[in-house]
Amino acid sequence: MTQNEVIIANKPLSPTPLGLCTFGMLTVLLSLANAGIIGLTSPIIAMGVFCGGIALIITAWFEWKNSNLFGFVTFGAFAFFWLSFIGILTLPALGLAEPASALDLAAFLFMWLLLAIALLICALRLGYLLIGIMGTLVILFICLILGYVTGTVMFTTLGGYAGIITGLLALYVGAASVVNDVYQKPLFPLF
Repeated sequence: MTQNEVIIANKPLSPTPLGLCTFGMLTVLLSLANAGIIGLTSPIIAMGVFCGGIALIITAWFEWKNSNLFGFVTFGAFAFFWLSFIGILTLPALGLAEPASALDLAAFLFMWLLLAIALLICALRLGYLLIGIMGTLVILFICLILGYVTGTVMFTTLGGYAGIITGLLALYVGAASVVNDVYQKPLFPLF
């Protein structure tokens, strides 16, 4: 085989890298806004719909087809998190709902915190990098909830930085999985 030949193999593919990459990129972007580094603008809304919503729904579908319950629930639930979050942002602007209060947002995030804790418990059996992703996601939700409940910007900023770590970890695992698959050897460690 020469370097320019392409091998087409009929093997089942994991949708997980797609989900982790899109989740990671969007989480970093939104977390940059939470940290006060960028604004909550149209790139976040667009990525929320397409990367957070549509790409994660596709990922969840294929996780279901592959009988991966953890992947199905994780990517499926967070697809709907992102679509709900975009709805929270856009419905008031369209005149279709009242803007959410700080307490409304804290309650919304608290429900997602409960799911994130359950997923963290599952991740304890799945590897250190998934523990890191889910653990920093739990920290992110706690910080944002405290920020909304107390009105203290410091908590929101800390949540933003926790989210940046969450997103970068997810992006690393997703991208490393693709690189390792293409090169057929572990160039990037996944532990």
